[in-house]
Amino acid sequence: WIPENIGKGRFGDWLSNIQDWGLSRDRYWGTPLPIWQCECGCRHAIGSIAELKEMSSNCPDDIELHRPFIDAVTIKCPACGGEMKRVSEVIDCWFDSGSMPFAQWHYPFENEELFNSQFPADFISEGVDQTRGWFYSLMAISTLIFDKAPYKNVLVLGHVLDKEGQKMSKSKGNAVDPFEALEQYGADAIRWYFYSNSAPWLPNRFFGEAVVEGQRKFMGTLWNTYAFYVLYANIDGFDPTKYTLDKSSLSVMDKWVLSKLNSTVKRVDEYLGAYKITEATRVLLDFVDGLSNWYVRRSRERFWVKDMPADKVAAYMTLYTALVTLAKAAAPLIPFMTEDIYRNLVCSVDKSAPESVHLCEYPIADESMIDAELEENMDEVIDVVVLGRACRNAAAIKNRQPVAKMYVKADRTPDESFVSVIAEELNVKTVEFTDNVSEFTTYTFKPQLRTVGPKYGKYLGGIRQTLAAIDGNAAMSELTENGVLKLTVNGDELTFTEEDLLIEMTKKEGFESLSDKGVTVVIDKNLTPALIEEGNVREIISKIQTMRKDSGFEVMDNIRIAFVGNDTVAAIAKRNEAEILDETLGTEILLDKTLAHSKEWNINGERVTVSVEKI
Repeated sequence: WIPENIGKGRFGDWLSNIQDWGLSRDRYWGTPLPIWQCECGCRHAIGSIAELKEMSSNCPDDIELHRPFIDAVTIKCPACGGEMKRVSEVIDCWFDSGSMPFAQWHYPFENEELFNSQFPADFISEGVDQTRGWFYSLMAISTLIFDKAPYKNVLVLGHVLDKEGQKMSKSKGNAVDPFEALEQYGADAIRWYFYSNSAPWLPNRFFGEAVVEGQRKFMGTLWNTYAFYVLYANIDGFDPTKYTLDKSSLSVMDKWVLSKLNSTVKRVDEYLGAYKITEATRVLLDFVDGLSNWYVRRSRERFWVKDMPADKVAAYMTLYTALVTLAKAAAPLIPFMTEDIYRNLVCSVDKSAPESVHLCEYPIADESMIDAELEENMDEVIDVVVLGRACRNAAAIKNRQPVAKMYVKADRTPDESFVSVIAEELNVKTVEFTDNVSEFTTYTFKPQLRTVGPKYGKYLGGIRQTLAAIDGNAAMSELTENGVLKLTVNGDELTFTEEDLLIEMTKKEGFESLSDKGVTVVIDKNLTPALIEEGNVREIISKIQTMRKDSGFEVMDNIRIAFVGNDTVAAIAKRNEAEILDETLGTEILLDKTLAHSKEWNINGERVTVSVEKI
């Protein structure tokens, strides 16, 4: 039972206090109760059409087994020889539902081998209210006939509520029309929301904003990554069937994403096998985020290289492998999007491939591709990068503005290749790992009166004086290493936990620092004229790229670029003309001219009109 407490609790309690099941219902519609009775008091239950015809003199060959037709059939009483008529009742419809495993195959009259191959069911799922309904009727009938359970695994579903957590009701006007929701958001988005939002057995609030957010974070990111591959594969005419994934040509980023891909497949398979659907979605979401926002972003320039060198092939094959494998792994969850991705990536180039992703075998992780140490190292690099970006934000320095140096204090120093990744990601000239950042930061401590007062009230004045006089960095190191800080106050040794202290980090002038998860980063905020100009060049390139997109230019279109209205920006553009033209597929930079598409921009405080046109 998933969750286990429903089986042992709600369902178990129901079985422990079980009541007789009155099968008959005084209704017209339904399955007629197959019991005939005689005026002598004898009753007989009919077990098949053959038995009915054998005992009846007026049963048609093509008998319709519902009212009113069945009511006209009489049989001979085995006790007195009199005429027996069917009782007027029908069977409780839950008996119909509970008979489903047998009735669907007309068992035991037909398909015995097929029935035996599929019974008991591996998996069933329904709402929590079915503990007294379908879950019970299945169990009761199966136990009566076979003395065993009719299912091996039960996933119990919680109810769907409205945005405010209230039960949906037509009378309240808070019910959602499922067909309208499907039309507005799509089946995949709604499926993904229910899978990922919370454990299936918990009540789930349904509202559009939440569905759209889940769609954006996972499906939107996956689709954009797929679109990136398709865009450049079409430009290059890349055919993955003509290449193989050559491990000797893989970069560190390739090896990392393929390792993470296979780790993801392994974990998702394990989670789905254990019916832990929400956990599986979180693993998939984490991988798609890493694939898009780390691998593709770090590898984009490899796809822009001319011709088809080995490194570019490796990038294409790595991304292709990741997308196809991901489509197969996520297919049970988002069947329509993964079908589109699979058919376009696979069926369009390989006519021998299965025609649907849902006809493919579920992927099996290639353990030889999993490098746990590499994944751990990259996770640490990403943690440093995330902290570094936050540090840049705190210093109010844009990502496009290079800085001279960043210091990192962490548990270990990564390989040089990882250090260079950090430097490139954070636009830092030099990254230095160090054991000591005390020259850039220090800590001040004050007592947390809420906890210190009750413990050490009479020492409070001395505690304040002692904390004000201690070496902040040394105290922080002791607290981090030991979990406590010991101080001598008025001749007595007192012990403080982190909850007892108000801790504030102060920074050296010209530097910005942040700490998290045992990592501290320090950024040098001092910008030289050369660094400032480099930042301006990156801003100019970014604005031109935006104009290319807004003007509807194709990725490979060459353009002219012109600047009007600001001599400072024009001079920067001319000094760095080669870099700007190379990055934007430009052929020339013109001054004091206006081209077909123009727009005024603010380049770090300098207003200038930039214009572009396709050649």
